[in-house]
Amino acid sequence: MIRNQAVLQALRGSNIEVMIGVPNSDLQSLANPSNAQAWVQRNVLNFWPSVRFRYIAVGNEVGNEVSPVNGGTSGLAQFVLPALVNVFNAVRSAGLQDQIKVSIAIDMTLIGNSYPPSQGGFQSYAGNPRDISLPYALFTSPSVVVWDGSNGYQNLFDAMMDSLYSALERAWGGSLEVVVSESGWPSAGGFATSFDNARTYYSNLIRHVKGGTPKRPGRAIETYLFALFNENQKQPELEKNFGLFFPNKQPKFPLNFGGERLWDVTAEYNATVSLSSDM
Repeated sequence: MIRNQAVLQALRGSNIEVMIGVPNSDLQSLANPSNAQAWVQRNVLNFWPSVRFRYIAVGNEVGNEVSPVNGGTSGLAQFVLPALVNVFNAVRSAGLQDQIKVSIAIDMTLIGNSYPPSQGGFQSYAGNPRDISLPYALFTSPSVVVWDGSNGYQNLFDAMMDSLYSALERAWGGSLEVVVSESGWPSAGGFATSFDNARTYYSNLIRHVKGGTPKRPGRAIETYLFALFNENQKQPELEKNFGLFFPNKQPKFPLNFGGERLWDVTAEYNATVSLSSDM
């Protein structure tokens, strides 16, 4: 969630874990250490520990180049690293670096288009429908579609994750854990969008993330569904329809999270939805 004082007040004592985001518009300011210290104090420390912050995401999908994903964020790329370091230092100065992790939210265009996954990149289904089938994207392929050495890939999600792991290894970051902060499928507004495809994607993703990837098998992937509600004011049309619920809080389709979990929608703000994880 982006910082919102009213929401943070409502979360006090709720025992809900929170990932708070630094808006891209704040990145340049937070490249200054004193501004970063003030931001962390105002939006995190003033609410801790009654609000259980788990992560601070510094920026959202900032890229080196303008793309359909990151919009006009290319001019902000120079501020991401100093802002990240300053926010981390502010958290560390409060002695909370083990409780609150500081990271960045990237889009997969930063990995590039290299192939296969061990080379550190992949393309989305919507951007490359000729080479990537719908079953491969929806976790419904009956057999391996892509072989990369001894690793076989039946779905695009695993290939994207392993390409990211490979990219991190090449940057000496192979020990880092990756959190999928947003993953979803729109129910309308674009190519291959439908209620059935959205339900299939979410249902299969929920089941799949518990088992890891070919490169890191047996390790649950901390994953969040995007998004809780449709957002009718977003553009383009595709961006309006990622919600699991309509704005009136009615679910689009049933989802089973396992066990005895039931839908309980009381939020008035959009959010991602957490999946269970062993991490």
